[in-house]
Amino acid sequence: MRVLEEIMRVRVEGDSMRPALVPGDWLLVRRNAAVRPGDLVVARLPGDPGRLIVKRAQWHGADGWWLESDNQRASGRRDSWDFGPVQDIVGRVVLRYWPLLRRDR
Repeated sequence: MRVLEEIMRVRVEGDSMRPALVPGDWLLVRRNAAVRPGDLVVARLPGDPGRLIVKRAQWHGADGWWLESDNQRASGRRDSWDFGPVQDIVGRVVLRYWPLLRRDR
């Protein structure tokens, strides 16, 4: 089924997207979806393309998307402030589906 091929699941690790996303959250991501400023996206980490990152798309320029963490003070945070614009956007987050309820906002 084609729709299933366009959707992937991603598990959040780290605190860089708090408070919107926390470690252990599971996301549904639509591959190759159109991205607008403010969207949460999954991208390949520049310099380590086997690793995926979840970030907020801020703006699109000639060299790609500027991606930022919501929590700039998170330990180990890496975003476009560290590696510049990103061209390899895997997809747009469409839904946080797990856990259904969170107590640690």
